[in-house]
Amino acid sequence: MTDTDVVVIGAGLAGSTTAAILGRAGIPTALVDPHPVYPPDLRCEKLDRGQVAILQKTGLADIALAATTFDGAIRDGKAWIARFGRVIDKRPGGQYGILYDNLVNVMRSAIPPDVTNVVAKAVHIVTGDDRQQVSLSDGSTISTRLVVLANGLSVALKDQLGIERTVTSPCHSITIAFDIKPRSGRAFDFAALTYYPERASDRMAYLTLFPIGASMRANLMVYRTMDDPWLREMRHNPERALFALMPNLRRIIGDVELVGPVKIRPADLYVSQGHRQAGIALVGDAFASSCPAAGTGAGKVFTDVERLCNVHIPNWLASPGMAVNKIEQFYDDPVKREYDETSKSWAYRLRSMSIEEGISWRIQRRLRFFVGAAISAACKIGVISDGDQFVPEGWTQRLRDRT
Repeated sequence: MTDTDVVVIGAGLAGSTTAAILGRAGIPTALVDPHPVYPPDLRCEKLDRGQVAILQKTGLADIALAATTFDGAIRDGKAWIARFGRVIDKRPGGQYGILYDNLVNVMRSAIPPDVTNVVAKAVHIVTGDDRQQVSLSDGSTISTRLVVLANGLSVALKDQLGIERTVTSPCHSITIAFDIKPRSGRAFDFAALTYYPERASDRMAYLTLFPIGASMRANLMVYRTMDDPWLREMRHNPERALFALMPNLRRIIGDVELVGPVKIRPADLYVSQGHRQAGIALVGDAFASSCPAAGTGAGKVFTDVERLCNVHIPNWLASPGMAVNKIEQFYDDPVKREYDETSKSWAYRLRSMSIEEGISWRIQRRLRFFVGAAISAACKIGVISDGDQFVPEGWTQRLRDRT
């Protein structure tokens, strides 16, 4: 039996980041995951400035960002905003592109060697007010003071612990990802591009193009069901489906070729119930999901992990026991609660803003572009600072994103 202070189950983004922070802080930690190298997985493919600001608090930002492609360093460093086949704004770049599996493996590389890395599956957990027992698929057992459950969408361990997952919005959004390049062989004129839908009936949030290495990556966010005929067309004839959805897009990007496989991933919104238990803390998607279209997933993970590792775990380990009153401090953390609420509210707001036909939503769709253009104009003439020199935590960027 191995004995340690913290066992992290799951080595995706949340688990790997947790293990890296704890290990670098000198806290005895074991990381349990069946994959020695994280496999390809369609999830977060870029970080924005707000998410990087949270990541800075973990001490891992420099390591992670070194592996990304920053759109602000490409050509003129401007991200184009377009609709109806017209460019309506050009903003300073602020996106760091990286495939999810690469980001996870970079985080794994930051884990110190004294963290115990167990290539196995956790199959059973017994929790208590003092110590927890984790049984593994290789027949071994780990005794620990705290279990951090970071195993994403998996429900087997949660079912065993009596933690229920309540789906609040099935297939809330669908992410479609692919690489794209001009048929001319020339580079695109923009460093990055966000293209918004022309009609609510398109059931689309936006298309975003951003660089990852030498490739231009596309993330198309839509609100449809998985049996939608358009999705079938997108799988089998993606270029025709893309321009059928956005016929005026060709004015900006020209003739293009979709390179490699088209990946499609639906996302349910769900929350956990019965999770307030002694000896175990849920982080990231293990606790609650987020909508990829709203772009809050990585920020939600980094907020969970930063608060848990920098604030709560050191305090918990400083005194005996791991009773539920300790664990509740994490779930009631005001910073975590605020980000969870923001993530949830923007998931629903963006969906309504994109597809609802009511007059109030039509007005808001018009206003979002007017406000965004006004902010850009104010930045250009120096009324407000685009570099956020005198406002907290990327205020102008968040206001742009939210409009």
